[in-house]
Amino acid sequence: MKLLILDRDGVINHDSDAYIKSVEEWIPIPSSITAIADLSKAGWTIAIATNQSGIGRGYYGLAELEAMHQRMRQLVAEQGGEIGLIMYCPHGPDEGCACRKPKPGMLHSIAAHYGVDLKGVWFVGDSSGDLQAATTVECQPVLVKTGKGERTLAKGLPANTLIFDDLAAVAGYLLNQ
Repeated sequence: MKLLILDRDGVINHDSDAYIKSVEEWIPIPSSITAIADLSKAGWTIAIATNQSGIGRGYYGLAELEAMHQRMRQLVAEQGGEIGLIMYCPHGPDEGCACRKPKPGMLHSIAAHYGVDLKGVWFVGDSSGDLQAATTVECQPVLVKTGKGERTLAKGLPANTLIFDDLAAVAGYLLNQ
């Protein structure tokens, strides 16, 4: 199985420090939708691991989160692709859960769902927490410069982190291997 794990906010859609709270605020990075569809059509399984503490903070509910994910799935499907498992952590940073990145709980859940070993699986994110979660489970950490990526790049990265301009560049690389 060719599995690719993606963070959501800042990788697939534009991020906001005020949180993405509705379908109207969920604005895709256009090239990312095409990238996911192209990878899917080429046999890649796309899974998503996303921190969504806005739920725990009361900014939006599960129904709104599901509506955002349905919109994302719909846009990818319109281009002939599909998104597999979407894992989200609804907890705030102080709740002590095992799923909120940089902890690897969501990545372990994805591995269990697909019955795969995560060693070497690419995990694409835009934050230090994404990269830390990736290295904890021996995924290949991949940073995109969209979202918080430029800020993350300036802080220093885990060893062996691959860097791309955006998800479209990641897809272009993988599709040409």
